[in-house]
Amino acid sequence: QVQLLESGGGLVQAGGSLRLSCAASGRSFSSYVMGWFRQAPGKEREFVAQIYRSGAMTYYADFVKGRFTISRDNAKNTVYLQMNSLRPEDTAVYYCAATAREAGLWHVGTYDYWGQGTEVTVSS
Repeated sequence: QVQLLESGGGLVQAGGSLRLSCAASGRSFSSYVMGWFRQAPGKEREFVAQIYRSGAMTYYADFVKGRFTISRDNAKNTVYLQMNSLRPEDTAVYYCAATAREAGLWHVGTYDYWGQGTEVTVSS
């Protein structure tokens, strides 16, 4: 079991930056692949980024490539999402998630554990 708690959301102007954090409690954080997803009002939850156990491999949705960076600190049981050059269309609730699986990592259903989300609003 792992519990996840996101923080760092808020209101930012277009072009600005935010850094989201997701603190994990429970055992064996380093054994989980971690992902970030987001859900805008009226839309389905969508994949943003994911990072493998050691942090050596990362993958991003096309719409955030070059703007967002996912990282993790296994010593602190924390995963981060650095978001730069934010756009109004990035407005959503951002969720971190954990899975022990290694396939289908862009699918919501692959992840077993979810945080409660942190809201990001980007004004134009």
